[in-house]
Amino acid sequence: MSCYVFVHGAWHTGDLLEATAKPMRAAGHEVHLPTLAGNRPGDDKTCGLSDAIDSLVVFIAEQNLSDFILAGHSYGGMVITGAADRLPERIRRLVYWNAFVPNNGEALDDMIPPEYIELFDRLVADDGSMMLPFEIWREAFINDAPMELAQEAYDLLNPHPRRTFSEPIELHSNPAEMSVPKSYVNCTEDTSLPHHVPWHPRLSKKLGLFRLVQTPGSHELCFSDPGLLARKLMEAGRD
Repeated sequence: MSCYVFVHGAWHTGDLLEATAKPMRAAGHEVHLPTLAGNRPGDDKTCGLSDAIDSLVVFIAEQNLSDFILAGHSYGGMVITGAADRLPERIRRLVYWNAFVPNNGEALDDMIPPEYIELFDRLVADDGSMMLPFEIWREAFINDAPMELAQEAYDLLNPHPRRTFSEPIELHSNPAEMSVPKSYVNCTEDTSLPHHVPWHPRLSKKLGLFRLVQTPGSHELCFSDPGLLARKLMEAGRD
């Protein structure tokens, strides 16, 4: 069996992935669900991408993890790329689930439509955080769920540090140059990025050689069908 470290996306915490981790653990896998700097209770909301990457690297060291599968969702793709650049010898495989794939010097803002950047800048609060409007969450992020579930999930989210999206990543090697094997899980109904600027193949192709796993579902499959997501992550993570 394998060890997974599953990294959440923006506005989330690690515990929101528990419903996905449960069937993975039932299948015999070890699953860790860290919460990144900036999304923990009481965290400084002015923190940046490098702080989030640092927090994941510290978690891996504190847990003394090696030979594990490092999976990231959405914004989490930025963070797992940074961690893999620092700790390549510890990671068995990288798994990106509808996740951003940065090359050196790129920020998440470089990979989203200009209207999203304008929206996020307007939403920034005094503490440096921003909250995703419910209308966008319901229509673009969790379009495969009934309204009641969409609202319940939204109520679990937390304001996200804006600077994590604008800070460029610093890498020694771009993802395509990394020797660690890679997979990309693509939810075909995910419209959190409009389909004219899609997750796959626009971002996945930056991985170089990779395994593609596709599945029906929205950006928030962890809420709408966590069991299906678990199966697809195990498919993406197998040797």
